[in-house]
Amino acid sequence: LQRYTIVGESEPIRKCIVLAEKVADSKATILLNGESGTGKEQVAHLIHEQSYRNIAPFVAVNCAAIPENLVESELFGHVKGAFTGAIKDHVGFVAEANGGTLLLDEVGELPLALQAKLLRLIENKTYTHVGSTKVHNANIRIIAATNQDLSEAVKAGTFREDLFYRLNVVPIQLPALSERTGDVPGLISHYLALFSKQYQVALPKLD
Repeated sequence: LQRYTIVGESEPIRKCIVLAEKVADSKATILLNGESGTGKEQVAHLIHEQSYRNIAPFVAVNCAAIPENLVESELFGHVKGAFTGAIKDHVGFVAEANGGTLLLDEVGELPLALQAKLLRLIENKTYTHVGSTKVHNANIRIIAATNQDLSEAVKAGTFREDLFYRLNVVPIQLPALSERTGDVPGLISHYLALFSKQYQVALPKLD
């Protein structure tokens, strides 16, 4: 089942799609760069579905939406009693994505302490649950996405340089709408059709 929709035939977006399809079956970590709304998650879906991992889960995590004190537990899981409120075991997003793809959206929002643990996950393909010393193997493909300039974050000391290079193996820069204005009519038609169906109203026509 195709779960992504990438609308557009302009040269900038076609280049992104061609590159995404080319690297889909590799094991390389991919960093998707682009402004909000440029389609980073759709491209991540495309990569997953064009890869040999497409029969396994695709798990998308918005790193900016998780409270800082819960990020480690949500990513790596925890054991019962690991902290106040941990009333049962929790497997975490890494385990949920086993065999498939883990998308770390807004990866630049991860706190520095978690960045070190993410680096270990990428390098060793292992992780531990919060409150446990048992090491688990991770069979996942990591795709990271950001609307920040992570190279500038490295200079500012808010993002680890070693993690940046581990994530930036295959960088894909998604074009802003201002760089692909020829796709605007197609995008308008796509969303008019989408929302007219969603709200069950007649398809409006624009002059």
